[in-house]
Amino acid sequence: MSFGNYEVIEQTGLVLLPPRSVPTHIQKPPYGIDVLPSSGPENPEIKSPVQIGYMRESCALARKTLNYAKDVLRAGLTTEELDLLVHEFIISHGAYPSPLNYRNFPKSVCTSVNNVVCHGIPDDRPLKDGDIINVDVTVYLNGFHGDCSETFLIGNVDAPGRKLVDVTKTCLDKAIKICEPGRPFNHLGAVIETCARSHGFNVVPAFIGHGIGEYFHGAPDIYHFRNKYPGRMKAGMTFTIEPAISQGTRSCLILEDGWTAITEDGSRAAQFESTVLITDTGVEILTE
Repeated sequence: MSFGNYEVIEQTGLVLLPPRSVPTHIQKPPYGIDVLPSSGPENPEIKSPVQIGYMRESCALARKTLNYAKDVLRAGLTTEELDLLVHEFIISHGAYPSPLNYRNFPKSVCTSVNNVVCHGIPDDRPLKDGDIINVDVTVYLNGFHGDCSETFLIGNVDAPGRKLVDVTKTCLDKAIKICEPGRPFNHLGAVIETCARSHGFNVVPAFIGHGIGEYFHGAPDIYHFRNKYPGRMKAGMTFTIEPAISQGTRSCLILEDGWTAITEDGSRAAQFESTVLITDTGVEILTE
């Protein structure tokens, strides 16, 4: 089955450069100094006003970094070159690029092209006219992580690819819109899957949103498909919503690098992600 006009990624490219260094004056998460990531809370954390203030700062920098990535993207740029630019941008703002050394991830940003669902490792492949690319940015600033991603168009993307990207963004927007205190978390999955399927697409269920704060990942788990998992939103919670939507299969394969996830049938996938705060009256998009 043809899903459009694009290059299918079947194997990873070469990673030519070693992991970037981070200046000693920049605060690092525990895993940034050769320690495994600390476990996030088992139950969703209700953050204090002080913690929320720090979250706003880290999330604002994550958004600023993602906007910078969008500005420099172009055909001919390798994803490893993008990684260098993003890394330098983050450390120039006094922050640590959260993916770097997280469970041995070797780069400072995730770059997922065409049929790569997520967690793509930047390499020597130049971006090509017609590619779509998800850039997933997380920064660690003043002891708190901020996380967001978008899928961008490189040059002249075909109509099916543009539709996939547009619908994926709509899925995220619809989910965020219903967030409020008392709302069951599983309503998010129902809204996202209904939206995706109404356009002929599928949710890739293997990847979920998560609580975030002084920890990179913690409770609550946010499932992007119909489910009956318990739990409700409360004011003071911060978490990500990050649906991955494919043109075809719901299934994916992990390549030999242990990170890069590709669709099983070669169909393209897109992803958008925001970090949100549940407020007393609704929701605030921290990475907007």
